[in-house]
Amino acid sequence: MADLKDEDVRGKRVLVRVDYNVPIEDGRITDDKRITSTLPTLDALLQRGARVILLAHFGRPKGKPNAEMSLRPVAAHLETLLEGRSVRFVEQTVGLEAGGAVSLMQDGEVLLLENTRFLPGEEKNDSSLAEEMSALGDVYVNDAFGAAHRAHASTAGVAIAMKAYGKPAVAGLLMDRELQYLGGALAEPERPFVAILGGAKISGKIDVIRSLLPKVDHLLIGGAMANTFFRAMDLATGTSLVEDDRVGMARELLATAGDKLVIPVDAVVAPKLEAGQTTQTVARESIPSDQSVLDVGPKTVDEFRRILSTARTVLWNGPMGVFEIAEFAAGTRGVAEAVAEATDRGATTIIGGGDSAAAVAELGLEARMSHVSTGGGASLEFLEGKELPGVAALNNAVAQ
Repeated sequence: MADLKDEDVRGKRVLVRVDYNVPIEDGRITDDKRITSTLPTLDALLQRGARVILLAHFGRPKGKPNAEMSLRPVAAHLETLLEGRSVRFVEQTVGLEAGGAVSLMQDGEVLLLENTRFLPGEEKNDSSLAEEMSALGDVYVNDAFGAAHRAHASTAGVAIAMKAYGKPAVAGLLMDRELQYLGGALAEPERPFVAILGGAKISGKIDVIRSLLPKVDHLLIGGAMANTFFRAMDLATGTSLVEDDRVGMARELLATAGDKLVIPVDAVVAPKLEAGQTTQTVARESIPSDQSVLDVGPKTVDEFRRILSTARTVLWNGPMGVFEIAEFAAGTRGVAEAVAEATDRGATTIIGGGDSAAAVAELGLEARMSHVSTGGGASLEFLEGKELPGVAALNNAVAQ
């Protein structure tokens, strides 16, 4: 977007794809991070006299209108954030009402169209729908990194349609920031480069592990996925979640990764995954038969902290335990604090969206990270080395 000249924007209809898929309870937005993250892009366009038309999705309405998934509450919230600018909401995404509202816009105004996923052609990347969307704008800006891994009409199809008519299709400031941080970490990381992967299943991150291993100096494993590695090491895992069909894969990774791959040395266990449970900390060789591993232990946190103490680039995706429950949150908290301390020492620290981003925010450490991604799934696919359709469709797309 920074490449656009004033004359490319002033008085022009700028169609901006944003990711406003935010949590809403009783009509109230409980976490507006994805909205506030787009404000630099919106402010830059509005200050240059653009007519800003926003496209966004919310939830999974399965291609038909659903009042509970309307973006109307988002429009009201955005208006409070833009301080002094009104945000008009239109109950259509394309069609006569949407087109009429766009035609009446003045320079510096904002319009939010209804949930793109109310349209059956959105998730099918229907070319005729993409054409209709493209007719609403003179310029297309994709600032929705969280949806960039989806080849949908509003993320990929519309950009292709716009370019076919000679209209610019570019990355917004948030999208650019996401790609710069994640791309920089993979292409030219300052070393030592340490990656931390957590979460429940190795299967969801096996391609990330394989992609990162040649690039990192250390890859730290936490979360329930560590149990599958324990099983591959012929250790007892009690009643813990284990992916039996991935044990062979874990064994192969352990054999080829050498000391790059760091597995927890202890664990916090409990009989049930419930608040109020009596927990105990055990060595990884001593997991009781009637207990489940639900967090990494303090010795593991100390070892991870030691490795992170010299890191110059840190990438973290996935919690160390079931951090939503207090009894199993210490591991995630300890690692988050160690990553924040690395930032304080001058390291570049990147939180790869999803649960790890939620944990950092909950712990009040977000401001002490270099970058907290707004896209969990998109971050993972980027780290796997996959092409992101919403990026590839833009002018001068960043090489994946």
